Amino acid sequence: MRRKQPVLLTWRDVVALIEAVRRAEEVKPSQQAKRDVFKKFGILGSEKDPPLTAIFYRVMLRQGILDSIITQITGVTSPLLLDGYLRAALRVFIELEVFSKGRVRYDNPFKTRRKVSALLSKRAHPYAGMWFWDTVFKLRDYEPQPSSEEEELMYRYLLPKWYIRKITELLTREEAEELFRALNTKPLISVRVNTLKADVEEVVNELRREGKKVLVSGVVPTVLKFEGPYNFDKSRIFLEGKIVIQEEAAALASVVLSPKPGEVVVDLCAAPGGKTTHLAELMKNKGKIYAFDIDRRRIERMKDLIKRTGASIVEVFMRDAREAPRILGKEIADKVLVDAPCTSDGTIMKNPELRWRIIESEVGKFAQLQYELLKAAVKLVRPGGHILYTTCSLLRDENEDVIEKLLRKERKVEVIPLRDPYDEGFLPGTMRAWPHRHGTIGFFYVLLRKKT
Repeated sequence: MRRKQPVLLTWRDVVALIEAVRRAEEVKPSQQAKRDVFKKFGILGSEKDPPLTAIFYRVMLRQGILDSIITQITGVTSPLLLDGYLRAALRVFIELEVFSKGRVRYDNPFKTRRKVSALLSKRAHPYAGMWFWDTVFKLRDYEPQPSSEEEELMYRYLLPKWYIRKITELLTREEAEELFRALNTKPLISVRVNTLKADVEEVVNELRREGKKVLVSGVVPTVLKFEGPYNFDKSRIFLEGKIVIQEEAAALASVVLSPKPGEVVVDLCAAPGGKTTHLAELMKNKGKIYAFDIDRRRIERMKDLIKRTGASIVEVFMRDAREAPRILGKEIADKVLVDAPCTSDGTIMKNPELRWRIIESEVGKFAQLQYELLKAAVKLVRPGGHILYTTCSLLRDENEDVIEKLLRKERKVEVIPLRDPYDEGFLPGTMRAWPHRHGTIGFFYVLLRKKT
């Protein structure tokens, strides 16, 4: 078999990569940052787009490792202390000269380094270019060598060392590696059929006409899975609100809470609205849903989704959900959903660059917010009513530990055991979806009942 020829890079290609990596720190998702910069440089849609896109995503996937190498070869305590352009340039050059060696080559190596050096001296600091030049020179003979077992796993699975440690405390080493491999796979596209506007058979037939091989979920019968890519912007069934982008494990949350027509439901962390609209669907648009969130952009997306899906019973509040008992009153809800903000590590396969944005010191802050949201939910729900707490995190800190704290301090609530369709969590009665066991995103569930 013929060996693939290395990608030939001009200095402008390299500068475009640096700008894209820099912009990806400010614009999410990183795909949008890359598109913006590639369009500016005339790369978008050209023959250079696919190979440069591949390099860009390799930098994103390996970012934590690249930063570790920056620390080793420069002596800085953290790359975050460096100027953003300098940090981006070092990340790109380490990827190109250490990890992509043999897969890329420069049309003029000296000119490329000189142009990047001049750019950094102009945009960062007059001495930054010279410092960059000296640092890149050290890469000529650099060979990455993991210094510990955790670091070896970090290199192999492209995950932070602290995260690897947390997961290996929960699972055996063998199963932890199964999970890490699953987090590095590309998932199927997953959508939920909106039964307010369509039925499963209609949508399946439409997708098959579009050439898709459709799998119907055995967990949530209105969830369909198929291989990408798929252009939602041009999809009739999407634009008409007949399908909603939603993972199987996320769709199960509304099913577990099981709201009935005519009930009052509060969704405390609602945007961008996937679960909110599903609740309305299950209630057959009869009753009332109060949806809270504080993120203006996500709320705008939720309002658009509510309109497209025809969920007419939703009232949106752009307010901190912890204020909901004061705004709505106490014991007014039959059901409360707390799909709490979290590290979202269970969605890494869908959002690959997320792995390096998760910071260990933030986990405790999330856990405190999650506990406070649950306390608000206890105030909102009537005696005999139910609260469903969910996260898309696999960390015990954000799941079982939060519930154990609530049960210690709130004697008014009890756990209603969940036994299927996924596996029991580390606290009896709770449930977990695992990517490597169940073929969906990581998810945690606990159903609580307020005692009468």
